[in-house]
Amino acid sequence: MGGARTAGDMVIRMQLSKKMRIKEAKQYVADKLGLTTLEICDIITMSEVREDRGFGLPHIEPCAESNIGMEAKFRIAEALGIKINSVERFKERAGIK
Repeated sequence: MGGARTAGDMVIRMQLSKKMRIKEAKQYVADKLGLTTLEICDIITMSEVREDRGFGLPHIEPCAESNIGMEAKFRIAEALGIKINSVERFKERAGIK
């Protein structure tokens, strides 16, 4: 897959949250992003997608301005239609819910 530099982090989230097998998790993520399963495994394609959609670039220096952390998690949760615990906790504590 390519891990967090491609769509590996999103695929593993689907596997854990929806108890999907890897093949169906990859297909789900690809469908949600409007890509093919081959495209979500390509580092160059996914770097562009991550940057364009604000999903964050995990291979960027942690303190870099382009590393958007929590904001990226909000966008990933919305794009995949899942709940991410840290996002839900943040909403609750910030009074956003």
